[in-house]
Amino acid sequence: MTEAVTYTDYFVLVTGATTRQTKAISDGILEGLRTTRRPARVEGEREAEWILLDFLDVVVHVFTPAAREFYRLEALWGDVPRVTLPDDGGEDVPSRRVAGGGAA
Repeated sequence: MTEAVTYTDYFVLVTGATTRQTKAISDGILEGLRTTRRPARVEGEREAEWILLDFLDVVVHVFTPAAREFYRLEALWGDVPRVTLPDDGGEDVPSRRVAGGGAA
């Protein structure tokens, strides 16, 4: 994202199947980073259609499928290079073109 904006280095886009799952994903990210990182801002937890976790250099967007399709951040930031992230097994995960983030 550094080529396109000055406020963050990466967007990470993630999709949960339901609002319950988006909340669980968000909670898991916050818990996993609890000892090392705290977000500057968290938005959308109540509705859980689109949860934004702003870690300043990384902004995580956790969407339901409908919200992801509606907001279409991949199209909005489609000219930004993508980064492929490894999965838990250390292997590369196939990724779609995602704004500064990795596989979703």
